[in-house]
Amino acid sequence: MFQDIVAGIPLGILLAFLLGPVFFLLLETAALKGIRAAIFFDIGVIFADIVFLLIAYFSTSKLLNRIKDEPALFIFGGSILVVYGFITFIKQKKEVPHTDLKEFKKLKKSDVFGLIVKGFLLNFVNIGVLGFWLGLIIAFGPAMDMNPQRLLVFFTSIIITYFLIDMLKIILAKRLNHKLTPTRIYKLKRSISVVIIVCGLIMMSKGIFPTGIDKFEHSVEQIIPLDSLD
Repeated sequence: MFQDIVAGIPLGILLAFLLGPVFFLLLETAALKGIRAAIFFDIGVIFADIVFLLIAYFSTSKLLNRIKDEPALFIFGGSILVVYGFITFIKQKKEVPHTDLKEFKKLKKSDVFGLIVKGFLLNFVNIGVLGFWLGLIIAFGPAMDMNPQRLLVFFTSIIITYFLIDMLKIILAKRLNHKLTPTRIYKLKRSISVVIIVCGLIMMSKGIFPTGIDKFEHSVEQIIPLDSLD
């Protein structure tokens, strides 16, 4: 079991630093709304990962092949991100009032559910995340004889490592809030919106010009040799 934990840690670190809309929105939430808000947002993200992982576990290669044959899923998810990024971009006011930054850190009880849902949906529309978990199961599952206990330990170590790294990112981003002037907040939000649009366009391009998710297994094997799990 120990080797399964060790094998999962670098993948958790890799997952935590994959650049995408969730990565940047997590930092934005921490910087503007505080640690508690970012944690609730991250809980939603991780919940989406768990849902994807369960889908991947019970579907394995059949679902992976279906994703490869359905590029429209990437186009659909990418379109949602583009629309969301475009709406948030144009909604930003050109003039940000000079308000005490403490207002950006307040978190009402009614906001908690919204943050969790936001994190979940932004991660869930990214079909590439499902491909990530499917690839891990296909790449590492046979080396673990598809043993449910070993897989549980392996994926739990990935998610825990991912969450702990996110906590570090949240704390570091939180320390930046004293440097956030209203103008910088405006520029930050606009930049995040652009990042989301770009991520959506990249996802759409995967559907328009499919590259083959089956290459993922080979990439993962270069990170961690499967022989180390036997």
